[in-house]
Amino acid sequence: MITIKPKKGDLLIAEPAIIGDVSFNRSIVLIADHSKDGSIGFILNKPLDYTINELVPEVEATYKVYNGGPVEQDNLYFIHKIPKLIPQSIEISLGIFWGGDFSKVAELITNGEINENDIRFFLGYSGWEANQLEEELKANSWVVTENIYKNNIIEKDYKSFWKEKMLEFGGEYSIWSNAPENPNYN
Repeated sequence: MITIKPKKGDLLIAEPAIIGDVSFNRSIVLIADHSKDGSIGFILNKPLDYTINELVPEVEATYKVYNGGPVEQDNLYFIHKIPKLIPQSIEISLGIFWGGDFSKVAELITNGEINENDIRFFLGYSGWEANQLEEELKANSWVVTENIYKNNIIEKDYKSFWKEKMLEFGGEYSIWSNAPENPNYN
């Protein structure tokens, strides 16, 4: 289950040790791209207080928008599982796609041809320079796991996702699953 080297489509699970990191505390990141030049991903379980309609008024839907990460937070990104409907999509892996023709996305949503289980929106992304992610892995900031959910990851409930992964890992991780998000609340 736990892999050593990250690859496109894998999940990065924040170790409990990065408590206090505002961006990544209890995060689960989908790796959208990974190469010798660096890595890009999207935090899957950090919803913002925005809907897509509040950011893009012509999109008539109240889909949640997530914090994709600390880089370029003024840009909107999306992943989806409907490449036949969204031209110019790039496959991440396992039937999950990144980006594509946004005007087509807006039209499909407005016409009710896709729903919130087909697509997820993000402000910003998570990025690592060459070797940076590997250094963070050596420092035990992350656990890399295979994405066992495939393209159903888009509809995964964000509220309990990190806790589920901690329980799944077992051992000392199980203890962390019930710890408060902010240790000062303990």
